[in-house]
Amino acid sequence: MLLAAFLPLIAAASAPPTLEQTKLAVCVEQASKDPTTAIVTASGWLGEAAGPDRALPQQCLGIADTLLQRWKQAEDAFLTGRGFAAENDYGLRARLAAMAGNAALADGRAEAGLADLDLALADAKAAGDTQIAGGIQLDRSRALVALGRLDDAGAALAEARNDTPKDSETWLLSATLARRMKNLAQAQEWIEAAAKLAPQDPRIGLEAGVIAELDGRDEAARKSWQSVVGLSPDTPEAKTAKSYLDQIGPAAQDGGK
Repeated sequence: MLLAAFLPLIAAASAPPTLEQTKLAVCVEQASKDPTTAIVTASGWLGEAAGPDRALPQQCLGIADTLLQRWKQAEDAFLTGRGFAAENDYGLRARLAAMAGNAALADGRAEAGLADLDLALADAKAAGDTQIAGGIQLDRSRALVALGRLDDAGAALAEARNDTPKDSETWLLSATLARRMKNLAQAQEWIEAAAKLAPQDPRIGLEAGVIAELDGRDEAARKSWQSVVGLSPDTPEAKTAKSYLDQIGPAAQDGGK
């Protein structure tokens, strides 16, 4: 999540960019290199802005706080920005509330994160933006899983699959949840969908192996984990895959050869 998750939301603003949006881009770029200085920049910009124009400097403040891992401050900055945004600017309000929700989730406050994301979802639906709505449903599913509400998380992921069918992350999380709920046939179907969209994602290969192993398909699991090690050797997923391979041992050899 974090800044990598926020940048697509920033880019979702309509083109061509306004002067305020250009200032936001400059501020975010500064935040990526020096978040402390970006806070000074955004604070000065905020002091000069008025009305709805105060939303974007608040967004930069939130991103800078996120990069400093000051999660509560980031959440508050994003929510304040949402409050400054024009009441009918549902897209911006959705993005800011989604950022607030992600900050709360990163801080381990799933209940607060879900509340923020519910605000974001209502705004996204008012905007008629299914792309943003799908991403928000994905984040809602994470919050719901953290709260132990697995059936509700499944419902959120169903909405995400409908809104963003080409997002591999949606299918990966759907497969993971189905596996956790012991529906291995459904998990297999969804992990295959994820793999078609992002065949080299080590997270998908790792999960595919776990699903196969739980389903009693040792050789399929071995192949999935070996692909993770081969394609992404320096990733945390490869380290985990190696440990799984050690646990199941080498493939059985044909005794006649």
